Amino acid sequence: MHRRFVKLGVPFVAAGLVLGMLAGAASASNSHAAAKSYTIGYEGPLSGGNSALGLLQNNAVQVAIAFANQGKTFGKLPFKLKYTQADDQGSGTNSPAAANQLITNGNVVAVVGPAFSGATKAAEPLFNAAHMATVSPSATNPLLAQEGWNNFFRVVADDNVQGPSDADYIAKGLKAKSVYVVNDATAYGSGVAGATAGRLTHDGVKVTADTVDGTTQCSDGTGDVTEYPPEAAKIAAANPSVVFYGGYYCDFALLAKALRSAGYKGQLFSDDGSEDPHYILDAGASVANGTEISSPGAALGTTKLDKQFASAFKAKAGFKVGEYSPESFDCTNVIIDAMKTLWAAKKPITRANIASELHKISYQGITKLVKFKTNGNIYGGTIYVYKVVNGSLTLLGTTKALSAK
Repeated sequence: MHRRFVKLGVPFVAAGLVLGMLAGAASASNSHAAAKSYTIGYEGPLSGGNSALGLLQNNAVQVAIAFANQGKTFGKLPFKLKYTQADDQGSGTNSPAAANQLITNGNVVAVVGPAFSGATKAAEPLFNAAHMATVSPSATNPLLAQEGWNNFFRVVADDNVQGPSDADYIAKGLKAKSVYVVNDATAYGSGVAGATAGRLTHDGVKVTADTVDGTTQCSDGTGDVTEYPPEAAKIAAANPSVVFYGGYYCDFALLAKALRSAGYKGQLFSDDGSEDPHYILDAGASVANGTEISSPGAALGTTKLDKQFASAFKAKAGFKVGEYSPESFDCTNVIIDAMKTLWAAKKPITRANIASELHKISYQGITKLVKFKTNGNIYGGTIYVYKVVNGSLTLLGTTKALSAK
């Protein structure tokens, strides 16, 4: 925000009052010369059982802000950027408080996140009321784009793209005859599992569907670790070609271990909530090896900016880029690009103006061309498949290419 110049003819006391009012305003004019600092926030799981996913994202946001301040991404900016974060543990219960933490910070002009679909569903009414643009790198439940929120955006394809793509690959690429579909009862897990199951049935695959609540150990679910052995025994007895899990890596690791202990030898398959090295650590490489995982998240390419980002991320975080790190980098940069456009047009950089500008934006990120539909969904939707090989995630290719083989 920028402070307006006060004419010298204004009495000192009145001028002081005016300056005090302006200093507290969240949406000041660009004509302000003194206050050229704006804050971009991040909301996601920074603690709890699925915190690894949040740490892969929030570090990427911070790298993007650092690059922008250093002139690496956009050249020299006419303003400075700051960072703040709010931990929702990936929980719909905790998300409103995290959202309010960001909303009540008058310096925050936009938010990357929330990360999880359930947390997004709980927080968006608050962000929408505050006219705060939110750009999620990973929330994929289709219903999120059907609420009429003018401030909601995401840079990844939703479950109505991913689920059918997964199903086609399982049916045509893996040539599965039967699939046991399990979800963790979250907005995300149930959404992607339902979309996958529906398309599998359409593809002529026998489907058995079940819901096993995520555990309190891993998320804000109501389940307990003791639920997995009997579930695994039931699945092993059915002996499906593939077990598809809709949910996150922590609970998927618990189920995978129980399945192998129960003697199930078929294919394990999950979604991007499980695309994290912690799945391999939690399950153990001997269990995780061979698991296939789909994701709308792109693998980094070989451009100069890709390499700079990956190097800076590793230096800051202490670990390599991972699931949705590149998307989080793009989320941040598309917000900054909107701010830069507003500044150039001499329009105030406000929460509402950023949200409005994002509806018009076309920005080439490191993962894709970022351009949003009216409902906040991204144009396009490539889904990738990864496989755990020798204890590491390895890209196999796109679902489209793999399904055609």
